[in-house]
Amino acid sequence: MSHYNLKCRKCGAVTTDTGCITCEHCKDALLVTEYNESNFLERDRKGVWKFNWLPVHNPEFTQPGPVVFRSERLAEELGLNNLFIAFNGYWPERGAHLQTCTFKEFEAAVVLENARSHGIKGMVAASAGNTARAFAHLSTVTEFPMVIVVPRMCLFEMWYLEASLRIPTLALEDGDYSDAIDLARRIALTLGYPFEGGVKNIAKRDGLGIVLLEAVSRIGRLPDRYFQAVGSGAGAVAVWEMSERFLSDGRFGSRLPVLHLAQNLPFAPMVKAWEKGSRELFREDLNPELIGLITTRVLSTRYPAYSITGGIFDALHATGGMMYGIENNDVYAAMELFERAEGIDIVPAAGVGVAALCKAVGSGHIKKDETVLLNITGGGEKKLKEHMKTYRVEPVFVSKSIRDEEMEELLCNRLKVS
Repeated sequence: MSHYNLKCRKCGAVTTDTGCITCEHCKDALLVTEYNESNFLERDRKGVWKFNWLPVHNPEFTQPGPVVFRSERLAEELGLNNLFIAFNGYWPERGAHLQTCTFKEFEAAVVLENARSHGIKGMVAASAGNTARAFAHLSTVTEFPMVIVVPRMCLFEMWYLEASLRIPTLALEDGDYSDAIDLARRIALTLGYPFEGGVKNIAKRDGLGIVLLEAVSRIGRLPDRYFQAVGSGAGAVAVWEMSERFLSDGRFGSRLPVLHLAQNLPFAPMVKAWEKGSRELFREDLNPELIGLITTRVLSTRYPAYSITGGIFDALHATGGMMYGIENNDVYAAMELFERAEGIDIVPAAGVGVAALCKAVGSGHIKKDETVLLNITGGGEKKLKEHMKTYRVEPVFVSKSIRDEEMEELLCNRLKVS
């Protein structure tokens, strides 16, 4: 018997079919997990599996979690008294052991464990980089079959650990991240494997919500403000959903954290729609040519969870949130500031989040005694490479115009997937 149900954000319908990802009545709304246990609990399990608000039953592998600590040096630089950092990456001296250097490892762990519990035998996922590395790594750890699709434009930023090189990875040579998502859906139909599902997959969102679970466990309360860079928006939606569970618990605060979310200009479709008060994204802001002008292509999806019921637009309204557009130069400056202050490198996407925090402080949006949680979504790549070797991804290149027959032959013969 499952320890949770799924509820539609739009019509309120509840289903016990915990394997579905969309409401049968409302295709334009997210399902949200409703756990039988309304109180937050930590059990005697290792890693992230200690938390009770995860859609898994009997995890078969150990998954390390984030490290949350009170900042001293960055906090001093910014004039904040209660700045907490959720570090997701590789920093052994701090107890951080994510070998993929990204919080997407939590997503992959929960998605794969949830899929296994539903009898699923394999899965197809699309990624702009970090998700690919996380799923490839966890696929080798769990021996759960994966096929991964990435856009060629993101390859120069991508790397795998050695064991992950055997995971079938396709690179779309004539499209962006959103085109890779479309191709992944086609491959899923060809193989008979499910598509990972993106933001609609509750296991993905609850996995990303582990960051807030660890933060509240460490801080003892919900933060007043939460900062993160967003691409699809799944991580920020996850924090909103987890925050609602903490409010229902009643022991960790009475207000939702204000979401402060950021994108890398000039490709910032959610920022621009939010600034105009629009629930709908604007076509001109989704121009693929803009993607080549940003430093954080991992944030470059043209299919973000913004307009959908239960998505970013609703999360920002519910929390009184704000969005920030961050220029490339400010991303690099923020990365340098963080490494100088805290002593560890961070990835550009995390730099977007740090830059947003700097911008908010400079604009007077944060009181110095407020409790602030900064999600460093990835970091420690330099440190990792001191301890182990990483490898460039060697994918099979395909075109988005590939015929289904060609794709099936490629997958069965060249990638040994059948």
